[in-house]
Amino acid sequence: MEITPATLEWQDAYKLLVGSILPRPIAFVSTMDRKGTANAAPFSFFTAICADPMLICFSPMRRGTDGAKKDTLVNIENTRQFVINIVSEGMASKMNDCAIEFPTDVDEIEEVGLTKERSIKVSVPRIKESLVHLECELYQVLHFGDKPGAGSLVIGKVIHVHVNDGLYSHGRIDTAQLAPIGRMAGNIFTDPLAKTFEMLRKTEKR
Repeated sequence: MEITPATLEWQDAYKLLVGSILPRPIAFVSTMDRKGTANAAPFSFFTAICADPMLICFSPMRRGTDGAKKDTLVNIENTRQFVINIVSEGMASKMNDCAIEFPTDVDEIEEVGLTKERSIKVSVPRIKESLVHLECELYQVLHFGDKPGAGSLVIGKVIHVHVNDGLYSHGRIDTAQLAPIGRMAGNIFTDPLAKTFEMLRKTEKR
C-alpha cells in the first residue's frame, strides 16, 4: 500500500500516525488559567528532547470540530508554566476522564476525583496521584496551521522534578514500580511492562 498524506482527510492521516508511532508515552499536562482555575488533559504526542538544558515537548492538536486551540495550549501561552504528570496504571481511568472536553471554567482535576498538590517552582498544581512530576516553564511554542487536524509543538524547560521516594535509587527510577502506561491506536492502551527485553548498545562495529 502506497499512501500520499496530502490526498487524505486529516482524520485518516491522524489514524496513520497513531497506528504507526507506538506505543506512545502520555503527557498528563496540568495548567492554570489567568483566573486560577486548574486544567488537566492527556496528550500522547510527547517525548524528551535533551538533558542540558532539560527539555521536553508535547503536541496539542487543534480541536477537531472547529480548529480552536485547546485550553491547555491557551493556558500555557498565557502563564508560560505547566506540569507533566507521568501516568501510572492506577490512575489511568481518571486520566482518561480528563480527555472529555469540559467547559473552560471546569477544574478537571477536581471534577474527575484527582488531587491537586502544590508545586515548588511553578504556580500550576501537580497531580498527587502521579509518581513523577516535571515542573516546566515554556521554552518555545511553534504553531502548524489553525484548522482541525493542525497542531502546535510546546517545548518546556524542566525546572523541578518530583519523584516518589519509593521509585528512586542511585539516580534511577524503578520502571516496574512506576508502572507507566502507553497509548496505542484507537482506544487501546498498553499495560505497564507487558513484555520487555534487554539489548545492549554496541560501541563499535565488528
